Amino acid sequence: MPATSAAPAAWVIDGVRNFDYTVGSVVPVGFEAYARVFHPAGRRDGRELVDVRWADVARDYGRVMHPAAEWGSLTGTWSSTDPNRHRIWDEAPSTGQPPTRLLHTLAEALVPHTQTPDDCSFAVWAGWGGGIEERLATAARFSLPQRPMLLLSGPLTAADTVEQWGEPPNIWWPEDRAWCVSSEIDLMSTYVGGSASCIAALLADERLEALPASVDQLVTWNADTINPLPAPPGSGSV
Repeated sequence: MPATSAAPAAWVIDGVRNFDYTVGSVVPVGFEAYARVFHPAGRRDGRELVDVRWADVARDYGRVMHPAAEWGSLTGTWSSTDPNRHRIWDEAPSTGQPPTRLLHTLAEALVPHTQTPDDCSFAVWAGWGGGIEERLATAARFSLPQRPMLLLSGPLTAADTVEQWGEPPNIWWPEDRAWCVSSEIDLMSTYVGGSASCIAALLADERLEALPASVDQLVTWNADTINPLPAPPGSGSV
């Protein structure tokens, strides 16, 4: 439901760095550990879109999967669809909006790591369009660097149903601040800050493709210093 006050977001506002293109500018600093959860790519199988892991894509392209891997550097293309049909993916990972099934899995995995699973906050970027500001006209508002946000509240089980308001949550946390999940609108990954045991559990969860991250790790398109950058658009190569 729409939150009546933005007070629960005060600690997030204080904890997120002014956008310096690091993990700490996406999710609040100060947690014991951080994880990067990769949004899956997709492969068409009839009418279904089957999840494809970044690690499998990296293997298919002869690239290296690592915590700072970037999609363009793994695939050698800026295209959102596979220009080489013999490859194992058809659609690039979603940007800024993790799939509902991923939200559900994350929420389920995070339940044991908070004492307040029935009292959580979910913030949605106000800039998605499609009438979201009208639908959430009564929701409290707050701002993160370059990001006006609309705040909702509810139990942790609502993480994957917030879409009924128009969009999945971009940043969400429990009342006890045990962890924080953030899906920045320009990124193909979701970042989580939490206790060491919380992050270890996410990294060990086989339903997720997650790797450890540091608060100072870059989140930019050129953050991958191991794999080569793709050729610039329009150069005639991929």
